[in-house]
Amino acid sequence: MRQDAFEARYSGQWVEFENWLLVEAGGKQVAGQAVFHASELPYRYRQLARHLALARDRQYSAELGARLEALVLAGHQALYGASHSAESSGVLRFIRATFPQLVRSHWRSVLIASLCLFVPMIVLTVLIPFVPEFAYVMMPAEQLAKVQQMYDPANRVLGEAREAGSDVAMWGYYIWNNVRIDFQCFAGGLLFGVGSIFFLIFNGGVIGTIAGHLTQLGYIETFWGFVAGHSALELVGAALSGAAGLQLGYALIAPGRRTRLDALKMASHDAAHILYGAAAMTFMAAFIEAFWSASRVPPVEVKYAFGIACWVLVIAYFCFAGRSRLSAISMMRTHGPQELKHAP
Repeated sequence: MRQDAFEARYSGQWVEFENWLLVEAGGKQVAGQAVFHASELPYRYRQLARHLALARDRQYSAELGARLEALVLAGHQALYGASHSAESSGVLRFIRATFPQLVRSHWRSVLIASLCLFVPMIVLTVLIPFVPEFAYVMMPAEQLAKVQQMYDPANRVLGEAREAGSDVAMWGYYIWNNVRIDFQCFAGGLLFGVGSIFFLIFNGGVIGTIAGHLTQLGYIETFWGFVAGHSALELVGAALSGAAGLQLGYALIAPGRRTRLDALKMASHDAAHILYGAAAMTFMAAFIEAFWSASRVPPVEVKYAFGIACWVLVIAYFCFAGRSRLSAISMMRTHGPQELKHAP
């Protein structure tokens, strides 16, 4: 069989295999393209391996061979490469690729949620040291007095008072408190997204008020040293929870041709997975907050360095994690099969 006839006969199957890799294994979206069911993967993979063997045996072009080889390698990784345990494989793949890919694919809702949280927080943090009285407009005097007591430089342990008597108990308290905030930001999306926006702006305002008030009092090392270590995980987790809620709200506002219930069901899949990732970040933030942030033992410079490192790692994770797995397939879609010879 001539190569052109071979390609005409089987190219549709190869495109479907590429689509499956991009959508199912890579978490990307391919609008209007056919994607076969995951249960067909073993059969499709065997067919593809057979096509590669035929192309090599018949000495078809190097470009076609490179394309088929890249598909076979990616298919083998999707079918066999992750782990012998399906459950652990799913968790590891979620952490390594699916979660950051979902965040990037829903960047609009992530951007809106981040602006709602961080803009009021930053504005009030900068404003209140210049206008200290405004802190009492934003929060009751009793709450500000309690916050002052928590971060008093004379305290042996920073943060919430520890009547419970142990770091483990405080870990549980911080988990409960942070999960409560994240759930408000997420569930508020059911009010057509308005609830998520409200809770994000409200919590951003509260954080900014506290930060500005304590900075104005001179509690810089105690407060900023306390929040530095866990702030990246906690704040980004809250923003992502709000972004997941906004996805639910948008599905209710603009369901398209579906009913609102059907649109909500479809949006809830990605939203719930983003919420799972945000919950994991909140869990880790609470651990750092209870066992590291509250301690007065590490020098504040060490706490600042640790906090900066956490921010860099979190940003790098969401920018780059999950991009390399299907780079060969994406490159082939963009540049053509010839580029695959030089793909890493």
